[in-house]
Order: sequence, then structure tokens, then C-alpha cells
Amino acid sequence: MAAAQLSCAFFFDAEPAGEPGRHALDACALCSKPLTRNSDIFMYRGDTPFCSEDCRDEQMQFDAIRARQAARSAGRRRQQQQQYSPSGAEPRRGHQETRKVSAVGS
Repeated sequence: MAAAQLSCAFFFDAEPAGEPGRHALDACALCSKPLTRNSDIFMYRGDTPFCSEDCRDEQMQFDAIRARQAARSAGRRRQQQQQYSPSGAEPRRGHQETRKVSAVGS
């Protein structure tokens, strides 16, 4: 057996940790289409297999959307934390405190 065939066979025979009996490259991670040993496999993030470039690209788009949403949420949380002190009583820099003052007429 040639070295390339041997390494390919070894890769298919590897089982992911925590999933005994399930091979790492059995099915597309997005559409669950079965992957065969003689079909093209499109990888993403090192160990995630896809049956086509379309499935891989769709997963990449999902991941990009989730990353943007997470960044926006983190930015909002940071902004809220900067606006208020830990006790919630004191205004932070950039905000003015207002008070009602009664004027006594002369």
C-alpha cells in the first residue's frame, strides 16, 4: 500500500473522542449526506467535513453571522457597563447629574 493510501485509510479509521463507533468523516456536518471514501471531502476549521463547497461556504456564512452578533452583544454590554458604576448610584464620566433646585422668590 502506498504511503498516501495508508495515511488516507488511517484518517478514515480514526474515531473522534467521545463518539465511539462513529467515524470522523461519515457525513457532511451541515446536510448530513453520507461521505464515502472515494468522494471529495471539503474541510473547514481543521476537522469538520462537508460534502461540497456549497455546504462548507454556507457553514462559513453562518459562523460569520454568529461572530458579528456576538461582537455586537459584547459591545452593548461593554457600553452599558461603562455608563453605570458598580453600585448604580453614581453617574460615569460623560454623563451629567441633574438635580431639582427650588428657588425662593424675593
